[in-house]
Amino acid sequence: MNSKVKKYLILSGLAIALLFVLALISFFVVDEIKGGAVGDGQNKYELIIDPGEPSSSVVRELAAAGMIKSSVYFNYLIKFTRAGNKIKQGVYDINDGMSSRKILDVIISGKVKLVTFTVPEGYNNRQIGDLLVTKKLSPSREEFLKVAQSPALLTKYNIPAKTLEGYLFPETYSVPLNYPLERITEMMIKRFYKKLESISEAKDIKPADLHFRVVLASIVEREAVRKEERPMMAGVFLTRIEKNINLESCATIQYLFDKPKKRLFESDLKIVSPYNTYINGGWPPGPISNPGLPALEASFRPMKSDKLFFLLKPDGSHYFSSTFKEHLEAKKKFIDVLYQ
Repeated sequence: MNSKVKKYLILSGLAIALLFVLALISFFVVDEIKGGAVGDGQNKYELIIDPGEPSSSVVRELAAAGMIKSSVYFNYLIKFTRAGNKIKQGVYDINDGMSSRKILDVIISGKVKLVTFTVPEGYNNRQIGDLLVTKKLSPSREEFLKVAQSPALLTKYNIPAKTLEGYLFPETYSVPLNYPLERITEMMIKRFYKKLESISEAKDIKPADLHFRVVLASIVEREAVRKEERPMMAGVFLTRIEKNINLESCATIQYLFDKPKKRLFESDLKIVSPYNTYINGGWPPGPISNPGLPALEASFRPMKSDKLFFLLKPDGSHYFSSTFKEHLEAKKKFIDVLYQ
């Protein structure tokens, strides 16, 4: 290798090294100018990222809150670090003393406090409200019930009712502390419709027809103990309606009380209310609980028969009867003996 070639290679290497250093310096300069902290950390912001929310939406919110200097640069940073699919849902405490890179690190880490709560099958909205209060996710039952009557949510999901009772799916959820009640509620509604997709008979169903099925499922949920009895129970209620016989569901009476009674008395069955199916014909005005999937399936796939009555036996199963005489005999055999 002659000296000219050698000299050329050395100069080329130095030039490349210089360009690299200049590029590195430029990056840090731009990073400081465009991605540095906006302030000194005095201004704080609670950033809420919903499940599946696109990074572009997160960037817009940060810019609108004055937490970043440049949304263009933040989007570039996300693309450069391939962080678009790494941003995690949750509630994050952001302040204006954090650089763009620091903010990105925080929302990628997903280090938020999650609160887990389980809504049992058959809980009504009052019970869900109390549950959320114990988990410190709602300031009061009343505050949750107000959200559960939101006209905006009822309209958005085309629910023909005055409350979301019946459409808040019972399951285990995990949300960050301070997560908005509206979003918790909507999460449960979305889970309801997602679960409904597994019932083929519910495909393309009209809102009014679905509401009728939810009402039926909500009663079955509160009456049934064993999963396998739910289709038969749904069939009994449908047959009674067809024959113009009052439903006479104890579950609809229990719905009238703030807390269910261990035993209903004759006087309870005379309470004046549109939900009292002992004195009113037809269906109650709305669901009386939030049913789980088995009860919903039973309402869409009832087992029709000549059975018109059922009663709970001591072992947790139900005795189904075709006639009132048979029902009374079963009552003497399984129920009356317990109070002698």
